[in-house]
Amino acid sequence: MQKIRMGMVGGGEGAFIGAVHRMAANLDGQIELVCGAFSADPERAARSGAALELPEHRVYADFREMMQREAALDAAERMQFVAVVTPNDLHYPVAEAALRAGFHVLSDKPATLTLDEAT
Repeated sequence: MQKIRMGMVGGGEGAFIGAVHRMAANLDGQIELVCGAFSADPERAARSGAALELPEHRVYADFREMMQREAALDAAERMQFVAVVTPNDLHYPVAEAALRAGFHVLSDKPATLTLDEAT
């Protein structure tokens, strides 16, 4: 059985909740982290990806680049869903970009901050 391929936005080095989401994803052994945009700071994002043993080409400087490049990959390789583990005010733009690129979204916080964003 193939594992479900997860991407992550946020949750890089020093971020408590990212580690919690990665541990939860590993509980049943059916999900694997394949890519991420772990920080708005490119150096911190790169260090986070290296610490998580991800290939450099699957660690992105920002979530928009991640959505674009992942969507261009073969369906058998690209992420299947993204876990959004950013501060609340960034959930909407990340979720919107992921959905527009055709990815499923996992978010445990508000998807939007305003009614206008929700419509």
